[in-house]
Amino acid sequence: MRVAVISAEAVPYSKTGGLGDVAGALPKALKQVGIDAFLITPCYLQTKGEYLWHTAVDDLWVNWRGRSVRVKAFYSEANGSPTFLIDYPPLFHRDSIYGYTEDYERFAFFNHAALELITRLGGAPDIVHLNDWHCGFAAVELASRRNSDPYWRNTRTVFSIHNMAFQGGFGLGQLPSMGFTSEFARNAFSFNGYASAMKAGLEVSDTLSTVSKRYSREIQTAENGYGLDWLSRQRAGRLIGITNGVDYEVWNPASDPELPAHFSIDDLSGKLECKKALLEQFHLPMELDRPIFASITRLTSQKGVELIRQGAGDILAAGGFFIALGSGERSRRSFYKHFAITHRRGSGFTSVIMNPWHILSRQERICF
Repeated sequence: MRVAVISAEAVPYSKTGGLGDVAGALPKALKQVGIDAFLITPCYLQTKGEYLWHTAVDDLWVNWRGRSVRVKAFYSEANGSPTFLIDYPPLFHRDSIYGYTEDYERFAFFNHAALELITRLGGAPDIVHLNDWHCGFAAVELASRRNSDPYWRNTRTVFSIHNMAFQGGFGLGQLPSMGFTSEFARNAFSFNGYASAMKAGLEVSDTLSTVSKRYSREIQTAENGYGLDWLSRQRAGRLIGITNGVDYEVWNPASDPELPAHFSIDDLSGKLECKKALLEQFHLPMELDRPIFASITRLTSQKGVELIRQGAGDILAAGGFFIALGSGERSRRSFYKHFAITHRRGSGFTSVIMNPWHILSRQERICF
């Protein structure tokens, strides 16, 4: 079986959240069980040059907005599996991975380029695994091509929802200029008077998956479906929840070189040394009997930050340390900073506010 994994981010090339971890690790895991898997992801300004092993294709031509655009693709196996990084500086060499008004255009282009690259490589995949709204464009394009291009006739799509809250919305009027001119495409994207790449992926992909069984049920509710719960329920027969795994070669406290001491399920003694290092890192009292509570997450309501607001003071009052690490909304960052200042002396609270693009640091690994 041949599988192409397409993702807007993938460790170690890029990461803003869990999507990057999963997309980077999955192709390697598939390869280890005998599946011919490869990854396609953008080459960002933040992608380290050491990960770009060599140029795989330097003349990939992509039809885009009425003209032919030349794109380069780098090759790497830094994540343990064959990876192709689409390099087009005008769209991807920016200060941040996301957060631009034309993000929909950037990832529509990436999807076009990814499918052109797969065609160029030869050997049509049996499955194209698409991830989150950024890849909804490819779901529609593949569904259309399958009916007219023999190369794609036997290819099927899996669309994974990592976070339903982000839906890739934009104006319906932009579709024709991006190559989506058919009534089929317009209907797939159309949602409440605008276009949604998430909705398109949900509607036309052959199989849908989420990051856990529970989340597959949650997105079928009004509270967590963000307006698309009806479509999740409609396609429930094609929806499956598969719990995300981790790469044990990376997340292994028995061998992680970033930890001050190693530990395992059979020998937990190293955790005490890690605790000492963590307290020292944040200039907290070396009181080893006090428990440490840690929150490592994006600072958004979706991640339960309001519960942390309510409970942080009680944790400190009960004698615990509380360490928070994350990035997110300004109001919530301000709360952490203010709380850290007012409770700093001896109370045990500290916080690290991350930039949107952040590689796991030593203190994060110690926390785990």
